[in-house]
Amino acid sequence: MLRAAEQECRNHDHYYVGSEHLLFALLEEHDRAVDDALSAHGVPFLEAHAEAKRALGTGEGRSWEGILVTPRVRAIVALAERDAGDRDVEPIDLYRAICAEGGGLAAEVLRRARNSTGATR
Repeated sequence: MLRAAEQECRNHDHYYVGSEHLLFALLEEHDRAVDDALSAHGVPFLEAHAEAKRALGTGEGRSWEGILVTPRVRAIVALAERDAGDRDVEPIDLYRAICAEGGGLAAEVLRRARNSTGATR
């Protein structure tokens, strides 16, 4: 999943992998458990996807040699690994970690999507 987030970072000419890249990659994965969790939290999938895409915006129009992983993404991954325990980290673990961490652009995207009016799944 981190590779997909890094690719989204590169696709948008960003030099860092932020929580918004991770969330967008999760949404692009169409994992059933993540879709169910979004629904349970009152977050319409299509609205979350659109908000995440808007949040990514565009970068500086250039390619970067190295891509940085933000401290927030490192914290999210650590939370997901802790929750996964002895098993491999699944997309749902990363989604739950984004929600639990509660900060950053990904959490804001989810809040905006949940609070949107007229959004449908």
